[in-house]
Amino acid sequence: MTIEESLQPTEKSPPPTATGRTSRLFFIDHLRAALVILVVLHHVALVYGAAEITFYYFEPPFTDPLAYLVLLVFVLFNQAWFMGALYLIAGHFTPGSYDRKGPGSFLKGRLIRLGIPLLIWIFVISPISAIGYWQMPAEMTGITSPLTWRAYPFLLGLGVAWFIALLLIFDLGYIVWRMLTRNRTSSSVGEPSTPSYLGIGIFVLALALVSYLLRIIIPIGKPVSLFVNILSFPTLAYLPQYLSLFIVGTVAYRRNWFRTTPGSMGMVGFVTALVATVILFPLAFSGQIFSLQFTPEIFINLKGNGTWQSAVYALWDSIFVVGMCLAAITFFRRFFNQDSSFGRFLSQQSYAVYIIHVPIVVFIGIAMKGVQLPALLKFGIAAVIAVPTCFIVAYIIRKIPGMSRVL
Repeated sequence: MTIEESLQPTEKSPPPTATGRTSRLFFIDHLRAALVILVVLHHVALVYGAAEITFYYFEPPFTDPLAYLVLLVFVLFNQAWFMGALYLIAGHFTPGSYDRKGPGSFLKGRLIRLGIPLLIWIFVISPISAIGYWQMPAEMTGITSPLTWRAYPFLLGLGVAWFIALLLIFDLGYIVWRMLTRNRTSSSVGEPSTPSYLGIGIFVLALALVSYLLRIIIPIGKPVSLFVNILSFPTLAYLPQYLSLFIVGTVAYRRNWFRTTPGSMGMVGFVTALVATVILFPLAFSGQIFSLQFTPEIFINLKGNGTWQSAVYALWDSIFVVGMCLAAITFFRRFFNQDSSFGRFLSQQSYAVYIIHVPIVVFIGIAMKGVQLPALLKFGIAAVIAVPTCFIVAYIIRKIPGMSRVL
């Protein structure tokens, strides 16, 4: 089980608990639905103020400093952890899926459920989303010619499907690893255990160091193309986080960590993430604790290139992602671990929402372009419209014969 199963309800029982009983992880169903909703809100925020990060449509002009500050901080907080959390969930369900299906069937399933949506995104959804470029002033985009079919080859790209492409690469790597190790862990689910604070601390420091070193070469926000320009990954600066959490997820499955991690550890994770945010986040931006000031030069410094600000930022987002993952898993396990028709509906549509939400967000932004309201208020209204619209459209699409097999 990977992205499609990390964004949809679990189909099989997870590893047995200490009592030998099995049950579905309803709290993970609800957590992944919440993460996908956060992804939608993240992209709505890009439309109305977080101008440091590129998107298919912005609403100019950016004259509201409060909206810029609030939405940029919101986007940076999201970027620091929510995709890593989705990779953690995907990694958790990957070993069980491989064990049930074997390498051939597992690979075939990945190519159907990841490869087909990936191609649809590149060749259909990306060009549709790119219509937003023509709805912005030419001085922002540099586009002076009208939109015609001749532009089609230049509109192809990964967009948000980079997540699917990278996960497919991880899955291929997992297949190779299992074959090289001759499936020694194919049927072994270890005794339930809990992660240790020492192990978590070492993981955080190692992740921060590797992230800092990689960002010397690939700063945050620098796209990296693999093989062809169409396969351009926008956030490879976070590759250490994504890969390591995917691997941690596979270990968590064997050791049953999603069930056994104590709630107190989730609380410690949340408090640690909060303290790191209060101290390290403003330090990376301003060079001062408790002083959050944004200037173009400071923003460039924290992205990478070996600066001390980049080191502080890497430490912050490493603490933040681990703390938030611990907090989210234990919080949802405590309060949202019951089956419900509404939660099931959200989880069933989540993967499709992830695939189709960008053009919906873009066209909602374009439709509201003439509405004269403060940016934060427009963000709120657009969010209220976008989230249910995405789930309704996803539901309709999945009703098309054969689509539920892919989405």
